[in-house]
Amino acid sequence: MPDILVGTVKGPGEKPSEFVFITTDNDHTRVGEFVYYVARSPRGQRYIVGNITERSLARSLPDSFLADPTTPPALVASMIGLASENAELFEIVVSVIGFFDESLQDFVNPRIPPTPGQPVFLAPSELLAHVLSPRRKGERGAAYIGSLLTREPEGSPDEVPVVLSVKDIVSTHLAVLASTGAGKSYTACVLLEELMTAENRSAVLVVDPHGEYDTLQEIKESRFAQHFCRDGYAPEVKILRPEKVKIRFDTLELGDIYYLLHEPTEKMKHFLGEAFNNLRKRLGAHGHYTFQDLMDEVAQQRYGDETGERSGNVSTIDALEWRLNSRFRGHGRRTIFTDSEHNLLTDLFQPGQCTVLQLVDIDQDEQQVIVGTLLRRAILARMATHKGEVSDPTNERYLPYPIFALLEEAHRFAPAGQTVVSTNVLKQILSEGRKFGVGVGLITQRPGKLDSDVLSQCMTQFIMRIVNPIDQDTIAKTVEGAGRRMLDELPALTKGQLIVSGVAINTPVMCQVRKRLTRHGGETIDAPAEWAKWHSESSRSRRDEQSAVLAKPEPKSSGRIGGIEI
Repeated sequence: MPDILVGTVKGPGEKPSEFVFITTDNDHTRVGEFVYYVARSPRGQRYIVGNITERSLARSLPDSFLADPTTPPALVASMIGLASENAELFEIVVSVIGFFDESLQDFVNPRIPPTPGQPVFLAPSELLAHVLSPRRKGERGAAYIGSLLTREPEGSPDEVPVVLSVKDIVSTHLAVLASTGAGKSYTACVLLEELMTAENRSAVLVVDPHGEYDTLQEIKESRFAQHFCRDGYAPEVKILRPEKVKIRFDTLELGDIYYLLHEPTEKMKHFLGEAFNNLRKRLGAHGHYTFQDLMDEVAQQRYGDETGERSGNVSTIDALEWRLNSRFRGHGRRTIFTDSEHNLLTDLFQPGQCTVLQLVDIDQDEQQVIVGTLLRRAILARMATHKGEVSDPTNERYLPYPIFALLEEAHRFAPAGQTVVSTNVLKQILSEGRKFGVGVGLITQRPGKLDSDVLSQCMTQFIMRIVNPIDQDTIAKTVEGAGRRMLDELPALTKGQLIVSGVAINTPVMCQVRKRLTRHGGETIDAPAEWAKWHSESSRSRRDEQSAVLAKPEPKSSGRIGGIEI
Protein backbone atom coordinates (compact mmCIF):
# COMPACT_ATOMS: atom_id res chain seq x y z
CA MET A 1 0.00 0.00 0.00
CA PRO A 2 1.46 3.41 -0.94
CA ASP A 3 2.15 5.85 1.87
CA ILE A 4 -0.62 8.34 2.57
CA LEU A 5 0.10 11.93 1.47
CA VAL A 6 -1.27 14.22 4.19
CA GLY A 7 -0.05 17.72 3.34
CA THR A 8 2.51 20.19 2.00
CA VAL A 9 5.28 21.97 3.88
CA LYS A 10 4.57 25.66 4.53
CA GLY A 11 7.86 26.53 6.20
CA PRO A 12 9.82 26.44 9.47
CA GLY A 13 8.13 26.58 12.87
CA GLU A 14 8.88 28.74 15.89
CA LYS A 15 11.67 26.43 17.04
CA PRO A 16 14.65 25.23 14.94
CA SER A 17 13.47 21.62 15.26
CA GLU A 18 9.93 22.36 14.00
CA PHE A 19 8.23 22.82 10.65
CA VAL A 20 4.67 23.63 9.61
CA PHE A 21 2.59 21.99 6.90
CA ILE A 22 -0.87 22.68 5.49
CA THR A 23 -3.46 19.95 5.04
CA THR A 24 -7.12 19.28 4.43
CA ASP A 25 -6.80 15.85 6.06
CA ASN A 26 -8.54 15.91 9.42
CA ASP A 27 -8.29 12.13 10.00
CA HIS A 28 -4.54 11.52 9.98
CA THR A 29 -3.24 14.69 11.61
CA ARG A 30 -4.06 14.25 15.29
CA VAL A 31 -1.69 15.49 17.97
CA GLY A 32 0.71 12.64 18.76
CA GLU A 33 0.62 11.22 15.22
CA PHE A 34 3.83 10.55 13.27
CA VAL A 35 4.61 11.84 9.76
CA TYR A 36 7.73 11.97 7.59
CA TYR A 37 9.33 13.84 4.73
CA VAL A 38 12.18 12.76 2.46
CA ALA A 39 15.54 14.53 2.63
CA ARG A 40 18.51 13.99 0.36
CA SER A 41 22.00 13.70 1.81
CA PRO A 42 25.42 12.51 0.55
CA ARG A 43 24.45 9.04 1.82
CA GLY A 44 21.19 8.95 -0.12
CA GLN A 45 17.60 9.52 0.83
CA ARG A 46 16.65 9.91 4.47
CA TYR A 47 13.14 9.45 5.79
CA ILE A 48 12.89 12.15 8.46
CA VAL A 49 10.23 11.29 11.02
CA GLY A 50 8.42 13.92 13.06
CA ASN A 51 5.70 14.05 15.69
CA ILE A 52 2.62 16.29 15.40
CA THR A 53 2.58 18.57 18.44
CA GLU A 54 0.06 21.25 17.53
CA ARG A 55 -2.76 21.90 15.07
CA SER A 56 -4.94 24.88 14.29
CA LEU A 57 -7.57 25.90 11.76
CA ALA A 58 -5.99 27.96 8.98
CA ARG A 59 -9.17 28.44 6.94
CA SER A 60 -12.77 27.61 7.67
CA LEU A 61 -16.18 28.27 6.22
CA PRO A 62 -17.73 31.66 7.09
CA ASP A 63 -19.69 31.73 10.33
CA SER A 64 -22.89 32.40 8.40
CA PHE A 65 -22.49 28.99 6.72
CA LEU A 66 -22.51 27.37 10.13
CA ALA A 67 -25.35 29.36 11.69
CA ASP A 68 -28.21 27.24 10.39
CA PRO A 69 -27.93 23.70 11.81
CA THR A 70 -30.54 22.40 9.35
CA THR A 71 -28.42 23.26 6.31
CA PRO A 72 -25.21 21.23 5.90
CA PRO A 73 -22.19 23.58 5.46
CA ALA A 74 -20.90 21.36 2.67
CA LEU A 75 -24.06 22.06 0.66
CA VAL A 76 -23.58 25.81 0.94
CA ALA A 77 -19.90 25.47 0.04
CA SER A 78 -20.71 23.48 -3.10
CA MET A 79 -23.22 26.11 -4.19
CA ILE A 80 -20.46 28.74 -4.33
CA GLY A 81 -18.06 26.40 -6.09
CA LEU A 82 -15.94 25.43 -3.08
CA ALA A 83 -15.29 21.69 -2.90
CA SER A 84 -16.65 20.38 0.37
CA GLU A 85 -13.67 18.14 1.11
CA ASN A 86 -11.29 21.10 0.82
CA ALA A 87 -13.39 23.64 2.65
CA GLU A 88 -11.25 23.64 5.82
CA LEU A 89 -7.49 23.96 5.90
CA PHE A 90 -5.42 22.97 8.92
CA GLU A 91 -2.00 24.23 9.93
CA ILE A 92 0.01 21.46 11.56
CA VAL A 93 3.16 21.92 13.65
CA VAL A 94 5.63 19.00 13.58
CA SER A 95 8.57 18.43 15.91
CA VAL A 96 11.38 16.73 13.98
CA ILE A 97 12.71 13.52 15.55
CA GLY A 98 15.11 12.50 12.77
CA PHE A 99 15.92 9.41 10.77
CA PHE A 100 16.46 6.02 12.40
CA ASP A 101 20.09 4.90 12.35
CA GLU A 102 20.21 1.08 12.29
CA SER A 103 23.76 0.95 13.60
CA LEU A 104 22.95 3.16 16.59
CA GLN A 105 19.42 1.79 16.98
CA ASP A 106 18.31 5.34 17.69
CA PHE A 107 17.10 8.49 15.96
CA VAL A 108 19.57 11.00 14.51
CA ASN A 109 18.52 14.53 13.55
CA PRO A 110 20.32 15.38 10.27
CA ARG A 111 19.53 19.12 10.55
CA ILE A 112 18.09 19.08 7.05
CA PRO A 113 14.83 21.10 7.15
CA PRO A 114 12.10 20.42 4.60
CA THR A 115 11.65 22.94 1.83
CA PRO A 116 8.35 24.79 1.30
CA GLY A 117 6.08 22.85 -1.03
CA GLN A 118 7.63 19.50 -0.10
CA PRO A 119 5.11 16.67 0.46
CA VAL A 120 4.50 15.27 3.95
CA PHE A 121 3.44 11.62 4.39
CA LEU A 122 1.80 9.67 7.17
CA ALA A 123 4.45 7.35 8.66
CA PRO A 124 3.40 3.73 7.94
CA SER A 125 2.67 1.44 10.88
CA GLU A 126 5.38 -1.02 9.84
CA LEU A 127 7.99 1.73 9.99
CA LEU A 128 6.81 2.96 13.40
CA ALA A 129 6.74 -0.56 14.81
CA HIS A 130 10.38 -0.87 13.78
CA VAL A 131 11.73 2.49 14.94
CA LEU A 132 9.72 3.66 17.96
CA SER A 133 10.44 0.76 20.32
CA PRO A 134 13.95 -0.38 21.22
CA ARG A 135 12.76 -4.00 21.62
CA ARG A 136 10.35 -6.42 19.93
CA LYS A 137 7.57 -8.40 21.55
CA GLY A 138 8.85 -11.71 22.92
CA GLU A 139 12.52 -10.70 22.99
CA ARG A 140 14.64 -11.01 26.10
CA GLY A 141 14.58 -7.70 27.94
CA ALA A 142 11.34 -6.53 26.29
CA ALA A 143 8.22 -5.23 28.03
CA TYR A 144 5.12 -4.89 25.82
CA ILE A 145 2.88 -2.39 27.60
CA GLY A 146 0.40 -1.36 24.90
CA SER A 147 -0.07 0.17 21.47
CA LEU A 148 0.40 3.57 19.84
CA LEU A 149 -2.66 5.65 20.71
CA THR A 150 -3.08 7.22 17.26
CA ARG A 151 -3.13 3.88 15.43
CA GLU A 152 -5.18 0.69 15.50
CA PRO A 153 -5.88 -0.84 18.95
CA GLU A 154 -4.26 -3.85 20.59
CA GLY A 155 -4.62 -7.05 18.56
CA SER A 156 -5.33 -5.33 15.23
CA PRO A 157 -3.18 -6.19 12.18
CA ASP A 158 -1.99 -2.56 11.94
CA GLU A 159 -1.27 -2.17 15.65
CA VAL A 160 1.96 -0.36 16.49
CA PRO A 161 3.15 -2.07 19.69
CA VAL A 162 4.93 -0.03 22.36
CA VAL A 163 7.71 -2.27 23.67
CA LEU A 164 10.15 -0.93 26.26
CA SER A 165 13.67 -1.88 27.25
CA VAL A 166 13.54 -3.60 30.65
CA LYS A 167 17.26 -3.02 31.12
CA ASP A 168 16.77 0.75 30.93
CA ILE A 169 13.64 0.75 33.11
CA VAL A 170 15.22 -1.13 36.01
CA SER A 171 18.68 0.41 35.84
CA THR A 172 17.88 4.08 35.27
CA HIS A 173 14.64 4.12 37.30
CA LEU A 174 10.98 4.71 36.52
CA ALA A 175 8.29 7.22 37.50
CA VAL A 176 4.57 6.48 37.08
CA LEU A 177 2.61 9.72 37.44
CA ALA A 178 -1.17 10.02 37.30
CA SER A 179 -4.23 11.48 38.97
CA THR A 180 -6.46 9.22 41.05
CA GLY A 181 -8.43 6.85 38.84
CA ALA A 182 -6.30 7.38 35.72
CA GLY A 183 -4.96 3.81 35.87
CA LYS A 184 -1.48 4.08 37.40
CA SER A 185 -1.73 0.87 39.48
CA TYR A 186 -3.24 -0.94 36.50
CA THR A 187 -0.34 0.19 34.30
CA ALA A 188 2.18 -0.77 36.98
CA CYS A 189 0.72 -4.28 37.11
CA VAL A 190 0.95 -4.57 33.31
CA LEU A 191 4.65 -3.80 33.65
CA LEU A 192 5.01 -6.31 36.51
CA GLU A 193 3.40 -9.00 34.36
CA GLU A 194 6.00 -8.27 31.70
CA LEU A 195 8.82 -8.42 34.25
CA MET A 196 7.65 -11.88 35.34
CA THR A 197 7.72 -13.45 31.87
CA ALA A 198 10.27 -16.12 30.98
CA GLU A 199 12.09 -13.55 28.84
CA ASN A 200 12.78 -11.31 31.87
CA ARG A 201 12.53 -13.34 35.14
CA SER A 202 13.02 -10.23 37.22
CA ALA A 203 13.71 -9.90 40.95
CA VAL A 204 11.05 -7.39 42.04
CA LEU A 205 9.79 -5.99 45.34
CA VAL A 206 6.50 -4.04 45.37
CA VAL A 207 5.82 -1.73 48.32
CA ASP A 208 2.02 -1.84 48.62
CA PRO A 209 0.50 0.49 51.26
CA HIS A 210 -3.12 -0.28 50.25
CA GLY A 211 -3.22 -4.02 49.50
CA GLU A 212 -3.95 -3.54 45.77
CA TYR A 213 -1.48 -6.04 44.33
CA ASP A 214 -2.80 -9.35 45.74
CA THR A 215 -4.29 -10.35 42.41
CA LEU A 216 -0.81 -10.71 40.90
CA GLN A 217 -0.86 -14.17 42.48
CA GLU A 218 -3.06 -15.24 39.57
CA ILE A 219 0.13 -15.30 37.49
CA LYS A 220 0.79 -18.74 39.00
CA GLU A 221 -2.55 -20.17 37.76
CA SER A 222 -2.39 -22.78 35.03
CA ARG A 223 -4.54 -20.71 32.64
CA PHE A 224 -1.63 -18.24 32.34
CA ALA A 225 1.07 -20.87 31.86
CA GLN A 226 1.38 -20.12 28.13
CA HIS A 227 2.16 -16.48 28.93
CA PHE A 228 4.68 -16.95 31.73
CA CYS A 229 6.06 -20.50 31.85
CA ARG A 230 8.76 -21.84 29.56
CA ASP A 231 11.71 -24.24 29.75
CA GLY A 232 11.00 -25.22 33.33
CA TYR A 233 10.53 -21.63 34.49
CA ALA A 234 7.43 -20.57 36.41
CA PRO A 235 7.12 -17.16 38.12
CA GLU A 236 6.57 -16.88 41.86
CA VAL A 237 4.47 -14.20 43.60
CA LYS A 238 4.94 -13.89 47.35
CA ILE A 239 2.59 -11.74 49.45
CA LEU A 240 4.20 -10.53 52.66
CA ARG A 241 1.39 -9.58 55.03
CA PRO A 242 1.92 -6.83 57.65
CA GLU A 243 2.31 -9.33 60.49
CA LYS A 244 5.17 -10.97 58.58
CA VAL A 245 7.13 -7.74 58.07
CA LYS A 246 10.10 -7.88 60.44
CA ILE A 247 12.99 -5.45 60.85
CA ARG A 248 15.82 -6.58 63.11
CA PHE A 249 16.59 -3.84 65.58
CA ASP A 250 20.34 -3.75 64.88
CA THR A 251 19.71 -2.85 61.20
CA LEU A 252 18.26 0.50 62.25
CA GLU A 253 20.53 3.51 61.98
CA LEU A 254 20.67 6.23 64.61
CA GLY A 255 18.61 8.54 62.38
CA ASP A 256 15.88 5.88 62.11
CA ILE A 257 15.57 5.70 65.88
CA TYR A 258 15.53 9.48 66.21
CA TYR A 259 12.75 9.61 63.62
CA LEU A 260 10.63 6.98 65.35
CA LEU A 261 10.90 8.83 68.67
CA HIS A 262 9.12 11.88 67.18
CA GLU A 263 11.34 14.92 67.74
CA PRO A 264 13.38 13.99 70.81
CA THR A 265 15.08 16.86 72.64
CA GLU A 266 18.69 17.75 71.90
CA LYS A 267 19.74 16.25 75.24
CA MET A 268 17.93 13.00 74.39
CA LYS A 269 19.68 12.92 71.03
CA HIS A 270 23.03 13.42 72.75
CA PHE A 271 22.62 10.55 75.20
CA LEU A 272 21.06 8.23 72.63
CA GLY A 273 23.84 9.04 70.15
CA GLU A 274 26.52 8.31 72.76
CA ALA A 275 24.89 5.00 73.65
CA PHE A 276 24.40 3.99 70.01
CA ASN A 277 27.95 4.86 68.95
CA ASN A 278 29.47 3.13 71.99
CA LEU A 279 27.51 -0.02 71.19
CA ARG A 280 28.50 0.00 67.51
CA LYS A 281 32.14 0.71 68.41
CA ARG A 282 32.24 -2.18 70.85
CA LEU A 283 30.50 -4.72 68.61
CA GLY A 284 31.62 -3.54 65.16
CA ALA A 285 29.57 -2.22 62.25
CA HIS A 286 28.00 -5.61 61.54
CA GLY A 287 27.84 -6.94 65.10
CA HIS A 288 24.47 -8.08 66.38
CA TYR A 289 22.87 -6.48 69.40
CA THR A 290 19.41 -6.25 70.92
CA PHE A 291 17.11 -3.48 72.02
CA GLN A 292 18.02 -4.26 75.63
CA ASP A 293 21.72 -3.85 74.81
CA LEU A 294 20.98 -0.29 73.68
CA MET A 295 18.89 0.35 76.77
CA ASP A 296 21.78 -0.85 78.96
CA GLU A 297 24.12 1.59 77.20
CA VAL A 298 21.65 4.41 77.81
CA ALA A 299 21.37 3.43 81.49
CA GLN A 300 25.16 3.55 81.87
CA GLN A 301 25.03 7.29 81.24
CA ARG A 302 23.22 7.88 84.49
CA TYR A 303 26.72 7.98 85.99
CA GLY A 304 29.02 10.82 85.01
CA ASP A 305 32.43 9.08 85.12
CA GLU A 306 34.26 5.90 86.17
CA THR A 307 33.97 6.83 89.85
CA GLY A 308 30.23 6.27 89.62
CA GLU A 309 29.25 9.87 90.21
CA ARG A 310 25.62 10.33 89.21
CA SER A 311 24.96 12.50 86.16
CA GLY A 312 22.89 15.61 86.52
CA ASN A 313 20.76 14.54 83.57
CA VAL A 314 18.99 11.59 85.18
CA SER A 315 15.57 13.01 84.35
CA THR A 316 16.49 13.31 80.66
CA ILE A 317 17.76 9.74 80.58
CA ASP A 318 14.64 8.51 82.36
CA ALA A 319 12.50 10.29 79.79
CA LEU A 320 14.58 8.82 76.95
CA GLU A 321 14.18 5.31 78.33
CA TRP A 322 10.44 5.83 78.62
CA ARG A 323 10.22 6.98 74.99
CA LEU A 324 12.29 4.05 73.74
CA ASN A 325 10.19 1.54 75.65
CA SER A 326 6.96 3.15 74.50
CA ARG A 327 8.00 3.10 70.84
CA PHE A 328 9.60 -0.32 70.59
CA ARG A 329 8.11 -2.36 73.44
CA GLY A 330 4.86 -0.54 74.26
CA HIS A 331 1.78 -2.52 75.25
CA GLY A 332 -0.25 -3.54 72.18
CA ARG A 333 2.37 -2.27 69.72
CA ARG A 334 2.88 -4.33 66.58
CA THR A 335 6.18 -6.24 66.80
CA ILE A 336 7.81 -5.01 63.58
CA PHE A 337 11.19 -4.18 65.14
CA THR A 338 12.50 -7.34 66.79
CA ASP A 339 15.79 -8.60 68.24
CA SER A 340 16.13 -11.69 66.05
CA GLU A 341 13.46 -12.03 63.34
CA HIS A 342 14.45 -10.68 59.98
CA ASN A 343 13.21 -10.57 56.36
CA LEU A 344 16.26 -11.81 54.49
CA LEU A 345 17.11 -9.98 51.28
CA THR A 346 17.31 -13.26 49.38
CA ASP A 347 13.73 -14.03 50.50
CA LEU A 348 12.50 -10.64 49.34
CA PHE A 349 14.47 -10.60 46.09
CA GLN A 350 14.86 -13.62 43.84
CA PRO A 351 15.00 -13.81 40.04
CA GLY A 352 11.58 -14.83 38.79
CA GLN A 353 9.87 -13.69 41.99
CA CYS A 354 7.63 -10.70 42.68
CA THR A 355 7.37 -9.98 46.42
CA VAL A 356 4.48 -7.75 47.48
CA LEU A 357 5.30 -6.02 50.76
CA GLN A 358 1.94 -5.06 52.26
CA LEU A 359 2.07 -2.15 54.69
CA VAL A 360 -1.66 -1.84 55.34
CA ASP A 361 -2.53 -0.48 58.83
CA ILE A 362 1.12 0.32 59.60
CA ASP A 363 1.80 3.89 60.75
CA GLN A 364 3.29 6.11 58.06
CA ASP A 365 6.47 6.87 60.01
CA GLU A 366 7.03 3.14 60.48
CA GLN A 367 6.37 2.56 56.77
CA GLN A 368 9.10 5.07 55.96
CA VAL A 369 11.58 3.41 58.30
CA ILE A 370 10.72 -0.06 56.96
CA VAL A 371 11.22 0.99 53.34
CA GLY A 372 14.33 3.02 54.13
CA THR A 373 15.92 0.15 56.07
CA LEU A 374 15.16 -2.52 53.46
CA LEU A 375 16.41 -0.38 50.55
CA ARG A 376 19.52 0.64 52.49
CA ARG A 377 20.31 -3.01 53.21
CA ALA A 378 19.71 -3.84 49.55
CA ILE A 379 22.05 -1.18 48.10
CA LEU A 380 24.76 -1.97 50.66
CA ALA A 381 24.49 -5.70 49.92
CA ARG A 382 24.69 -5.12 46.17
CA MET A 383 27.70 -2.85 46.63
CA ALA A 384 29.48 -5.37 48.87
CA THR A 385 28.73 -8.27 46.50
CA HIS A 386 29.65 -6.30 43.37
CA LYS A 387 32.98 -5.23 44.88
CA GLY A 388 33.77 -8.78 45.99
CA GLU A 389 33.71 -7.93 49.69
CA VAL A 390 31.10 -10.65 50.30
CA SER A 391 31.09 -13.98 48.46
CA ASP A 392 29.63 -16.39 51.02
CA PRO A 393 26.04 -17.33 50.03
CA THR A 394 25.16 -17.78 53.71
CA ASN A 395 26.08 -14.16 54.46
CA GLU A 396 22.94 -12.02 54.62
CA ARG A 397 24.81 -9.24 52.78
CA TYR A 398 25.32 -11.49 49.74
CA LEU A 399 22.99 -10.48 46.89
CA PRO A 400 24.45 -11.72 43.58
CA TYR A 401 21.85 -10.39 41.09
CA PRO A 402 20.25 -7.04 40.14
CA ILE A 403 17.00 -6.04 41.84
CA PHE A 404 14.10 -3.66 41.25
CA ALA A 405 11.78 -2.06 43.82
CA LEU A 406 8.44 -0.49 42.89
CA LEU A 407 7.00 1.96 45.44
CA GLU A 408 3.32 2.85 45.50
CA GLU A 409 2.43 6.22 47.06
CA ALA A 410 6.03 7.29 46.51
CA HIS A 411 5.38 10.79 47.88
CA ARG A 412 5.16 9.16 51.32
CA PHE A 413 8.76 7.99 51.09
CA ALA A 414 10.29 11.10 49.49
CA PRO A 415 7.96 14.02 50.25
CA ALA A 416 8.73 17.48 48.91
CA GLY A 417 9.90 19.98 51.52
CA GLN A 418 10.26 17.41 54.30
CA THR A 419 13.07 15.27 55.64
CA VAL A 420 12.13 11.64 56.23
CA VAL A 421 14.46 8.71 56.72
CA SER A 422 13.63 7.04 53.38
CA THR A 423 14.38 10.10 51.22
CA ASN A 424 18.16 9.96 51.52
CA VAL A 425 18.21 6.23 50.81
CA LEU A 426 16.16 6.77 47.65
CA LYS A 427 18.46 9.58 46.54
CA GLN A 428 21.49 7.32 47.00
CA ILE A 429 19.90 4.54 44.93
CA LEU A 430 18.78 6.94 42.21
CA SER A 431 22.28 8.39 41.89
CA GLU A 432 24.40 5.24 42.44
CA GLY A 433 22.07 2.28 41.94
CA ARG A 434 22.72 1.88 38.21
CA LYS A 435 26.35 0.92 38.86
CA PHE A 436 25.35 -1.83 41.28
CA GLY A 437 22.13 -3.16 39.77
CA VAL A 438 19.56 -1.55 42.07
CA GLY A 439 16.61 0.15 40.40
CA VAL A 440 13.47 1.79 41.75
CA GLY A 441 10.10 2.71 40.31
CA LEU A 442 8.06 5.48 41.91
CA ILE A 443 4.28 5.63 41.61
CA THR A 444 2.41 8.71 42.77
CA GLN A 445 -0.84 10.55 42.18
CA ARG A 446 0.65 13.84 43.38
CA PRO A 447 3.94 14.62 41.57
CA GLY A 448 3.94 18.06 43.21
CA LYS A 449 4.26 16.40 46.61
CA LEU A 450 7.24 14.26 45.53
CA ASP A 451 10.79 15.49 46.11
CA SER A 452 11.88 17.17 42.87
CA ASP A 453 15.45 15.77 43.02
CA VAL A 454 14.05 12.25 43.35
CA LEU A 455 11.60 12.68 40.46
CA SER A 456 14.16 14.27 38.14
CA GLN A 457 16.46 11.23 38.41
CA CYS A 458 13.85 8.79 37.06
CA MET A 459 14.94 8.44 33.46
CA THR A 460 11.78 6.71 32.17
CA GLN A 461 8.34 8.18 32.76
CA PHE A 462 4.79 6.89 32.43
CA ILE A 463 2.64 10.04 32.55
CA MET A 464 -1.13 9.67 32.64
CA ARG A 465 -3.98 12.12 33.11
CA ILE A 466 -2.90 15.01 35.35
CA VAL A 467 -5.37 17.82 36.02
CA ASN A 468 -3.83 19.66 38.97
CA PRO A 469 -1.83 22.69 37.66
CA ILE A 470 0.84 22.31 40.38
CA ASP A 471 1.43 18.69 39.38
CA GLN A 472 1.53 19.63 35.70
CA ASP A 473 4.10 22.32 36.42
CA THR A 474 6.21 19.88 38.47
CA ILE A 475 6.26 17.40 35.59
CA ALA A 476 7.18 20.10 33.07
CA LYS A 477 10.13 21.18 35.21
CA THR A 478 11.49 17.74 36.15
CA VAL A 479 10.69 15.46 33.19
CA GLU A 480 13.12 16.08 30.35
CA GLY A 481 11.96 13.51 27.82
CA ALA A 482 8.48 14.78 26.94
CA GLY A 483 8.01 18.14 25.28
CA ARG A 484 5.92 20.93 26.74
CA ARG A 485 3.27 20.64 24.03
CA MET A 486 2.89 16.92 24.50
CA LEU A 487 2.45 17.50 28.23
CA ASP A 488 -0.37 19.92 27.37
CA GLU A 489 -2.33 16.80 26.38
CA LEU A 490 -2.32 15.44 29.95
CA PRO A 491 -5.76 16.70 31.02
CA ALA A 492 -7.32 15.23 27.85
CA LEU A 493 -5.97 11.70 28.36
CA THR A 494 -8.57 9.15 29.37
CA LYS A 495 -8.23 6.12 31.61
CA GLY A 496 -5.49 3.78 30.40
CA GLN A 497 -3.87 6.33 28.08
CA LEU A 498 -0.40 7.61 28.85
CA ILE A 499 2.67 9.36 27.54
CA VAL A 500 5.77 7.18 27.64
CA SER A 501 9.07 9.03 27.54
CA GLY A 502 12.69 8.56 28.54
CA VAL A 503 15.53 6.18 27.91
CA ALA A 504 13.41 2.99 27.73
CA ILE A 505 11.88 4.09 24.41
CA ASN A 506 13.40 5.71 21.33
CA THR A 507 11.11 8.76 21.36
CA PRO A 508 8.15 9.91 23.49
CA VAL A 509 4.85 8.33 22.40
CA MET A 510 1.20 8.40 23.40
CA CYS A 511 0.17 4.87 24.31
CA GLN A 512 -2.97 2.90 25.09
CA VAL A 513 -2.12 0.41 27.85
CA ARG A 514 -2.78 -3.22 26.97
CA LYS A 515 -5.27 -5.33 28.90
CA ARG A 516 -4.05 -6.96 32.08
CA LEU A 517 -3.91 -10.73 32.24
CA THR A 518 -4.58 -10.82 35.99
CA ARG A 519 -7.53 -9.10 37.67
CA HIS A 520 -7.15 -5.51 38.76
CA GLY A 521 -7.11 -5.13 42.55
CA GLY A 522 -7.43 -1.37 42.78
CA GLU A 523 -10.96 -0.83 41.45
CA THR A 524 -12.96 2.03 42.91
CA ILE A 525 -15.60 0.77 45.34
CA ASP A 526 -19.17 1.07 44.03
CA ALA A 527 -20.69 2.72 47.09
CA PRO A 528 -24.39 2.61 46.01
CA ALA A 529 -24.11 -1.08 45.16
CA GLU A 530 -22.44 -1.83 48.50
CA TRP A 531 -25.11 0.13 50.38
CA ALA A 532 -27.89 -1.73 48.56
CA LYS A 533 -26.20 -5.06 49.25
CA TRP A 534 -25.82 -4.28 52.94
CA HIS A 535 -29.42 -3.11 53.20
CA SER A 536 -30.66 -6.25 51.51
CA GLU A 537 -28.58 -8.55 53.71
CA SER A 538 -29.39 -6.56 56.85
CA SER A 539 -33.12 -6.60 56.09
CA ARG A 540 -33.03 -10.35 55.44
CA SER A 541 -31.19 -10.91 58.69
CA ARG A 542 -33.74 -8.84 60.64
CA ARG A 543 -36.65 -10.71 59.02
CA ASP A 544 -35.04 -14.04 59.92
CA GLU A 545 -34.58 -12.92 63.51
CA GLN A 546 -38.20 -11.77 63.75
CA SER A 547 -39.43 -15.04 62.25
CA ALA A 548 -37.38 -17.02 64.74
CA VAL A 549 -38.79 -15.01 67.65
CA LEU A 550 -42.39 -15.43 66.44
CA ALA A 551 -41.92 -19.14 65.85
CA LYS A 552 -40.50 -19.72 69.33
CA PRO A 553 -43.20 -21.17 71.66
CA GLU A 554 -44.03 -19.21 74.81
CA PRO A 555 -42.76 -20.82 78.02
CA LYS A 556 -45.40 -22.88 79.80
CA SER A 557 -46.59 -21.83 83.22
CA SER A 558 -45.76 -24.23 86.04
CA GLY A 559 -48.49 -22.94 88.32
CA ARG A 560 -49.31 -20.03 90.58
CA ILE A 561 -47.98 -19.14 94.01
CA GLY A 562 -49.73 -16.42 95.91
CA GLY A 563 -51.50 -15.21 92.79
CA ILE A 564 -48.23 -15.02 90.75
CA GLU A 565 -47.81 -17.20 87.70
CA ILE A 566 -44.55 -19.19 87.71
